[in-house]
Amino acid sequence: MEIVYVYSKLRSEFGRQCLFSDRPAELLLDLLPDPSLTLRFIQKSPRDQAVQACWETSEHQVNTERFETGSCGINHVEGGWPKDINPAEMEQTIRVRKKVEKDESYINSVLQLGRVMEHCIRQNNAVDIYQECFEDEEVVEEIQEPPSAKTVNIFRDPNEIKRTVTSLSWQPDGGRKLAVAYSCLEFQKSSKDISLDSYIWDIENPNRPEMMLKPASPLVCLNYNPKDSHTLVGGSYNGQIAFWDTRKGNQPVEFSSLEHSHRDPVYKIIWLQSKTGTDAFSASTDGQVLWWDVRKLAEPTECLVLDPSREGNLDQALGAVSLEFEPTMPTKFMVGTEQGLVISCNRKAKTPAEKIVCTYDSHHGPIYALQRNPFFPKNFLTVGDWTARIWSEDIKESSIMWTKYQMSYLRDACWSPVRPSVFFTVKMDGVLDVWDILFKQSDPTLSLKVCDKSLYSLSVQDNGRLVACGSQLGEATLLEICSGLSNLQKNEKSLLAAMFERESKREKILEARQREVRLKERSRSEQSREEEAGREEGEEDPKQLIARAESDFYSLVEAEVKRREKKDEVMKVRRKKKSFSFGSFNSVLTAFWSFVFQEKDICEEKDEEQRGTSE
Repeated sequence: MEIVYVYSKLRSEFGRQCLFSDRPAELLLDLLPDPSLTLRFIQKSPRDQAVQACWETSEHQVNTERFETGSCGINHVEGGWPKDINPAEMEQTIRVRKKVEKDESYINSVLQLGRVMEHCIRQNNAVDIYQECFEDEEVVEEIQEPPSAKTVNIFRDPNEIKRTVTSLSWQPDGGRKLAVAYSCLEFQKSSKDISLDSYIWDIENPNRPEMMLKPASPLVCLNYNPKDSHTLVGGSYNGQIAFWDTRKGNQPVEFSSLEHSHRDPVYKIIWLQSKTGTDAFSASTDGQVLWWDVRKLAEPTECLVLDPSREGNLDQALGAVSLEFEPTMPTKFMVGTEQGLVISCNRKAKTPAEKIVCTYDSHHGPIYALQRNPFFPKNFLTVGDWTARIWSEDIKESSIMWTKYQMSYLRDACWSPVRPSVFFTVKMDGVLDVWDILFKQSDPTLSLKVCDKSLYSLSVQDNGRLVACGSQLGEATLLEICSGLSNLQKNEKSLLAAMFERESKREKILEARQREVRLKERSRSEQSREEEAGREEGEEDPKQLIARAESDFYSLVEAEVKRREKKDEVMKVRRKKKSFSFGSFNSVLTAFWSFVFQEKDICEEKDEEQRGTSE
């Protein structure tokens, strides 16, 4: 082979560091101008020309295929044993271990691995990876970004006939799964071909639901057990309660009997705080609140009729639409009704009449959402008609804070589990509103158009970062909220506590003032009644006055007639005995009726004055 070039440097010297040194400037070449070249120059007039020095590009749209993922399970078993050894047999495994430990190769390998392991342990102990090197430095406050939210995923109803998303529930462990209940609540719009199934979605995979739940009737509400991430309880359209264990399949493990269930759709079901973690209670528009043990759903353990008269009459009961239970208050719960009343109840009361403690007249229509503030349980949020209201337990006459009337009907709301001053609302025009009452009370901090159809349900993840909204089209939209609305702010709890206390004091002062006004009006009405009674005793009725005036007039007329008859007899005029002057009689009649009408007008004016004073 012919050698083309021979490198004289050693291989180790290739790529060596260049060593520079300071030295004075050195002139290597000096080119002087050549006058003879001027004769070759050609004078040309200046000219401008554009030149495009980049490649021409064009824009095209490409529709890529969606990559579908699937979940698979792996079963790990103990391995490494000889084929004739059963790992479950303790004696066989002990015998094999003793045999291996006596082998010289085993001892040598352990000694070699021991040195490597000791080196790694010493290396880890040499540096404290959790040491805070800059403890004394001041924390630089982050620049507040404008409120924003972005769509992460959309979970669509896989059936041809789309149903409304009526309920959403996050899995308690990490919130990686979302249970969605589908049902058609429009009157007489349900068809025979409509699906009854509800689904559990993995939030990372919107292509296919992870699990299908098969109830006997469409689910209106669905709720994960906060103590067990594998169990769910749901309320059906026909009033039944169903219980699922995802480890046992998609069929319900237990369900209530029709004769002992609700008579109307179950709009809300909540797990109770108990030692067994199997207790729940449900509410329906049939006017009943029923308590259940999911281990035995044959019949409810307890029943409460929502009769405001406290008589327990089911015909007078108010239909329940929403339900609220706070684990820190195990004996108290609240019910939102179709009639706009919030009923505060005490479960541990002795009699059914004592279980209904008080009521709050809050909205003009059904109360679709009712939730206590997770940081201040005495204050709760209600949503109905066109407003959202914040209440205090101590004030029953009026709410302490409220939003202005919106253009669209509000359907659901919930507090942020992380920030005490933030709550979310959804409306029938497809808009999600995020309210921060510390920042602004009159308008929402963030309004986001989620879809064109109305939104019916809402649920926030435990970390406050992800929000799920259910629409009428069967779409569950997953949104990610910005850090400013999902991270606790400095002094937020103390500021909100002061705001709630200030607003509560204001409402108490207004309530006391209204009470004083009512007492004054009551005393005035009693005085006016006493005055009327005194007048009735001292004065006659206007009808009696008119009757008496008529009798006096006729008696005067008769006396005048008799006097004139006597005068006629004396004067012996050619008139009959019973005649009299009709001209004079007509003048008397005119005077009489003018007197009667004047008396009548005076009586009517007095009656109007008395009515005005009584009002």
